[in-house]
Amino acid sequence: MIKFEKFTLENGLRVIFHQDKDTPIAAVNILYNVGSKDENPDKTGFAHLFEHLMFGGSLNIPNYDKPLQEAGGSSNAFTNSDITNYYETLPKGNLETALWLESDRMLSLAFTQKSLDIQKKVVIEEFKQNYLNRPYGDFWLLMRPLAYKIHPYKWATIGKEISHIENATLQDVKDFFYRYYAPDNAILSIAGDFEPDYIKDVVNKWFGSIEKRNVTKNKIPAEPEQTEARKITVRRKVPINAWYRVYHMCERNNKGFYAANLLSDVLSNGESSRLYQSLVKKKNIFSSLDAYILGSNDPGLFVFSGNISDGISFKDAENAVSDELFNLTEKGIGERELQKVKNKIESNFIFSETDVLNKAMNLAIYENISDAGLINNELDIYNNISAADIIKYAEKIFREENSSTVYYKAEKI
Repeated sequence: MIKFEKFTLENGLRVIFHQDKDTPIAAVNILYNVGSKDENPDKTGFAHLFEHLMFGGSLNIPNYDKPLQEAGGSSNAFTNSDITNYYETLPKGNLETALWLESDRMLSLAFTQKSLDIQKKVVIEEFKQNYLNRPYGDFWLLMRPLAYKIHPYKWATIGKEISHIENATLQDVKDFFYRYYAPDNAILSIAGDFEPDYIKDVVNKWFGSIEKRNVTKNKIPAEPEQTEARKITVRRKVPINAWYRVYHMCERNNKGFYAANLLSDVLSNGESSRLYQSLVKKKNIFSSLDAYILGSNDPGLFVFSGNISDGISFKDAENAVSDELFNLTEKGIGERELQKVKNKIESNFIFSETDVLNKAMNLAIYENISDAGLINNELDIYNNISAADIIKYAEKIFREENSSTVYYKAEKI
């Protein structure tokens, strides 16, 4: 049980505080409710670009890293389709250093052409290195627009194409910042050995004067139900053939998410899982095969990703996976098998509770999903999911017409 307090400043900033008396470290996490799904379809990659820009200097602090390092702290960030998240850890006596840094860049970035040009180059190089020049790296650039036709999940967090970042102007990024990087579109979570009254005072000291910006979010269009299978074949200079298939599934704040997560673990969590034992170890149809879910806030994807062994056709590999899914729904899941994956989820959750940063980060993430209290209820939700629930959900989503497939054909290097 993670105990916490919540309060909201007059400018709309939601604050969550967890008192942890067992650590000399303070963790500060600030989540902005903006991700790649909030971007203009003709100007994508901006949320990820801001992950970099936010470290490039703010209105009153030209060098973000120096004061944090001098305070004995460290920081990082991540962006996905739904959120952008920044976090710091530092000795508890230097908590205000983190709050000072975060409040100043919430107030305003420096917005210089030099900083923008530097970060654009960094992001463009990341795009090339991770998505274009890495074997199989463009998989999501191919799969997302295949699986999604209307919802903005149809482009990757890095953006649709490099030109969108290349063409980003200083006015573009200013507009994006003032629209989304606001107290009324953020959740601040703090964990450490502090008294609640002190946290309320110090948060109000650093964030209370930042003006509310009356953030209005884009109305995200719902993806219509997929009614026929979609398939594409691409040829790339990679070592071996790869097979990717996704099925549409529910949103994060839905009971079906828990069934899908357990299902993915039954199929592909460790060397004792079904897909590894059958299709990798025994039959050698795949050299590697994974099943996982994206966990998106809006309806997401259940993903299969496999490298096919030499001499095995795409058709045979695909049929082998289909046979495993058929066996799953026909024969069911044993109680021991299900309990094993539930135990793994529980142990991972308990382990995460030992880290002060994980607690601060997860409280903000759960608050953004629905309510921070979900962090204390999820294990009960998982434990109440039965084998029959999982099979029912598998039958619901594992339909041919609900699938999108990329056949990634290897050409000789």
